[in-house]
Amino acid sequence: MKKMLPLIALLMLLTNLVCSGQEKEMEEAAVQPPIAEPTDLPPATTHEILEQSSQEESDEEDNVSEAMPATEDQIKEQIMAEFWVPEKVRPALRDAATAMSAESLRKYLTYPHHAYDGHSVLDHVRMKVRFVPPVDGKTCPDCGKIVENSNPDGAFPAWTHHYTGVGNQYSRFPVPLSVYASEEQEMSLWRKLVHRVQVDQFNLAATLIFLLAIIHTFMAPVFQGLAHKLEKRHKQKLREENFRILHPEQRVPVSFASTLCHFLGEVEVVFGLWILPFFFVCQHYYSMEDFLRYIDRDTSFTEPLFVAVVMVIASSRPIYRLAENTLKLGASLGNGSPAAWWISVLSIAPLLGSFITEPAAMTLSAILLGKKFYQLRPSVGLCYATIALLFVNVSVGGTLTHFAAPPIVMVAGKWNWDMTHMFTHFGWKAMTGIALANIIYFLVFTKEFKRLAEVQRQNATVDGSVPTSWEDRQDVIPVWVYVVSILFLAWTVTFAHHPAIFLGGFMFFLGFTMATPQYQNAFSIKVPLLVAFFLAGLLILGGVQGWWMQPVLQALAELGAEATMGVASVLTAFNDNASVTFLSSTVPNLPEAIKYAVVAGAVTGGGLTVIANAPNPAGQAILGKYFKSGISAGRLFIWALLPTVIMFLMFTLF
Repeated sequence: MKKMLPLIALLMLLTNLVCSGQEKEMEEAAVQPPIAEPTDLPPATTHEILEQSSQEESDEEDNVSEAMPATEDQIKEQIMAEFWVPEKVRPALRDAATAMSAESLRKYLTYPHHAYDGHSVLDHVRMKVRFVPPVDGKTCPDCGKIVENSNPDGAFPAWTHHYTGVGNQYSRFPVPLSVYASEEQEMSLWRKLVHRVQVDQFNLAATLIFLLAIIHTFMAPVFQGLAHKLEKRHKQKLREENFRILHPEQRVPVSFASTLCHFLGEVEVVFGLWILPFFFVCQHYYSMEDFLRYIDRDTSFTEPLFVAVVMVIASSRPIYRLAENTLKLGASLGNGSPAAWWISVLSIAPLLGSFITEPAAMTLSAILLGKKFYQLRPSVGLCYATIALLFVNVSVGGTLTHFAAPPIVMVAGKWNWDMTHMFTHFGWKAMTGIALANIIYFLVFTKEFKRLAEVQRQNATVDGSVPTSWEDRQDVIPVWVYVVSILFLAWTVTFAHHPAIFLGGFMFFLGFTMATPQYQNAFSIKVPLLVAFFLAGLLILGGVQGWWMQPVLQALAELGAEATMGVASVLTAFNDNASVTFLSSTVPNLPEAIKYAVVAGAVTGGGLTVIANAPNPAGQAILGKYFKSGISAGRLFIWALLPTVIMFLMFTLF
């Protein structure tokens, strides 16, 4: 134990020394900064120490600034950072933001947009960014004017009139044609079309659907023939099964396949049917909202509604009897023979399209031909020749004035064409061409007309002297009934571009027919509604075809007037002629000769197909029952070629 005392004393002394050293270090640490631990790096220079100190002071200032409120510019940067914006447009966005408050900038970015001030619109078309014009009160980057587009109660338009040239467009499709121009300088026609498909593949998809719809119209008779075969097979099956009606309310079973083929064979429903795949294309490339905006806001259904209303009024018994008595004067020159009625109707009635509109003229012509000519059961060739002449004659017969035919109305105001201009440049040529085409077909079918005259003498039913039904009665209609009916027709024609007004007048017309049943015949709403449905589908699908039609028409100006007229006639065969003339009016600086050629070609080709002219579906719906398996689009095209060529020569040679 005594040996260990010196060792214990030594340990206690070392412990006291360590404790006293730690206390001294703690006191010095309270006054001086800690010394860095030694490292392998060389000793820090004075310059480096100063930089480190400066960095520490900067960090302290940043910590202090975080507690201070952000400036207006910093808030704007934070707002712009919240939204994804392509890097290439950020400089333009910053330039636009300098004139905005932070609140306005957030509102600007919150709403869908199509362009910042000075930014290319095509970039956003490619990216499918939602569109609205610049914020209300901002300067438009295109025209330099202050934009006034506040719309608190509805949706902002996708494209303003600066892009469309005609008014606001609420759907993002179709892209206004002027938008493509910024990147199409010196491009060929093919390169323009490829460029527009590259910008928006929706263009190609919509055109493919339109093309399939056109092919469907040519195949309609095929579906009709298949429907008849399936129906015959179904009836044979019922007979083999000894099917009997066991209850008065029991219905005979029908073949679903036959009904479906019959539906597909109805030309009037073709374009409406192809709206279904068009809807899915719109949904794929854009959105449901854009499709609804296109239907509700960007497509006008005034023309289909007008055609339906005017068909009903024009087919009423007083209007029909008035037209019959008028044309009877011409038919009396040939003793009321089928040939005399044929020439009278096809020569005079189409010219009424320049005054009472083409749909009304088509309706009256088709009804008169049905009762005075088609009931005699002419040959198939004469049936097609007659309806082909009717379509061509009505299309060119509306060129006597500038206010009735849709293809003329589309351009007359923009190009300052009045009635004198129309008659001297188009009207007299159309009348001469109609007379020549009628005479040629009359000479071709001379023997057939003699046979029909013999049939007329045998049954004496066509001229109305021996009524076979209540609708053919010849009792006197009071003058005031004629006058009121004419006033209703005039009211509808006068306000043809105001659906609320002419539909209101139509309601009064229906009331008038109910108040005068003894002077009226029963009329069907089904056919006019089917025709309106056909035209509505044509408007929807045709309204997105301008991306390829406009550059084609624009390129025609370089080929000369004759080539322009020929291509315009071909385009009309696969689209409504009013669409062709409208798109031509959007092409700037067209020479006067090209303007004439486009309109002449559009009206010349208006009889080649059912879709070439808006009134054609009305004529087909009325006369279709006289063709056993429906009207063949191919045969109609072939028989319409000769009168179309005659009209073409009249408009080009004189």
